[in-house]
Amino acid sequence: METKKRKKVRNFADYMNDETRVSPADRERIYFEVELIGKMIEAREARGLSQQALADVSGVKQPAIARLESLKATPQIDTLFKILTPLGYTLQIVPIQHEAI
Repeated sequence: METKKRKKVRNFADYMNDETRVSPADRERIYFEVELIGKMIEAREARGLSQQALADVSGVKQPAIARLESLKATPQIDTLFKILTPLGYTLQIVPIQHEAI
């Protein structure tokens, strides 16, 4: 059985762009999650809400919000709606924009 030798990883970008380590679909999911949670934090802070205040208006417990914001948990769709709705946001599916060749 032949073993493929992987390229040496020098930084996070090298790791993320190595398709033998992270598939294109996984890479998109990771980037989406980071962007989504970042926007959620920005929206919460822009409204002057603490995690506890968001928990009070969303019905999602503060420790769960903390885990989401620290990327230690992947949010379920229903949880996202509970959190995003009081922040004035929703989710939607949009086509992928491909660059012109």
